[in-house]
Amino acid sequence: MHHNILKAKIHTVRVTEANVKYKGSITIDEDLLDAAKIKKYEQLYINNASNGSRIMTYVLPGKRGSGEVCMNGGAALHAKEGDIVHVLAFCSLSDEELDKHIPLVVFTDENNHIESIEEYL
Repeated sequence: MHHNILKAKIHTVRVTEANVKYKGSITIDEDLLDAAKIKKYEQLYINNASNGSRIMTYVLPGKRGSGEVCMNGGAALHAKEGDIVHVLAFCSLSDEELDKHIPLVVFTDENNHIESIEEYL
């Protein structure tokens, strides 16, 4: 049996842009993606702490060190510039893998730069 489990969370990032005309997805500073071990095109859940919206999309890497968090296409209808969002990635684990798994949480400052990376215990 497999379980869908939290893999990583980028906690409390600020949306830097919302571009409705883009084809879709969310663009995130590649430094943040690497810290959370999130891969290009990976499915993500975006929880908007500013308005309560929750969506599922995929990620594109943004410029390293930029702090970029850009909602694209239809996702831009769920968050505007300045909104605070949480980015969640999940993985499918077997019972055996589940016992050893510890999710990562990436904490950021007000400019979306990494403050710390912690295990989610």
